[in-house]
Amino acid sequence: MTSIELLADALAAHRAGERDQAADLAARAGRAGSSLAGELHTYLAGDGSASVYDQPGAFTAFIRGGGNVGLYRALSAALAARYDEAKPESLLDLGCGDGLAVVPALEQATHVPSRIDLVEPSAALLEGVHERVPSAQCWQSTAQEFLARDDLGWDFVQSTFALQSIEPDQRAEVLRTLQLRTGTLVLAEFDVPEYAEGSPEHLRSLVERYEQGVAEYGEDASLVAQGFLLPVLLGIVDGHERTNWEHPATDWVAQLETAGFTDVGVEPLADYWWSPAVLITAS
Repeated sequence: MTSIELLADALAAHRAGERDQAADLAARAGRAGSSLAGELHTYLAGDGSASVYDQPGAFTAFIRGGGNVGLYRALSAALAARYDEAKPESLLDLGCGDGLAVVPALEQATHVPSRIDLVEPSAALLEGVHERVPSAQCWQSTAQEFLARDDLGWDFVQSTFALQSIEPDQRAEVLRTLQLRTGTLVLAEFDVPEYAEGSPEHLRSLVERYEQGVAEYGEDASLVAQGFLLPVLLGIVDGHERTNWEHPATDWVAQLETAGFTDVGVEPLADYWWSPAVLITAS
């Protein structure tokens, strides 16, 4: 069997609750030449209980390395162009992280909104962006909690690879609330392929894509894999500690229209190892 086949079987075993079998298959895949397999075996040999955002250093290394360098360069440029075109006076960024998208966008734009609200549940990540955008009001909060606080509205709302982290039923309520309080909403998300979850085709696709993703990180591969990529991957596979609910772009459009947005468009943003990134604009 190839390393891809062995790793897909390892994910199937993990999904079935057979952790030891999954670790054994990962070890066999490692001997067949897979770098992802070695990381998976190491992860399964530990307790594997840490939350994906408990290691902000791993997330920072992930988001600032590999294919994310080009992805975020394109994203910030696109956002800056939107600010200059729409000239919003108020801006909300939901799930801003440490500002990797919004800070360069504000620096590149000739028009900077007079009111900026930045929302991020991770205190460690939010501290970094507050230092770089001192004029902004920063909120350590989930999107759900923040939007329930008051009835503020914004000319321009953005969320970059963040709404995928909200379970779809809760996300639907977030989108309905935003529709009532937003001039323009811009989402950056991935146009992921559609598979039946847990099917052999799905697991093989995950392995092939994650193998490529881990390979992009060189000496940081173990930090990124153990602290971020593998918790996300196994959460997708078993659904127990899931942190991401992604969809094809057509599904994002349908969710926005269901929330009440009437003018929704999708445009390519960048190629990426996981899936093509797109910008989705709704008003």
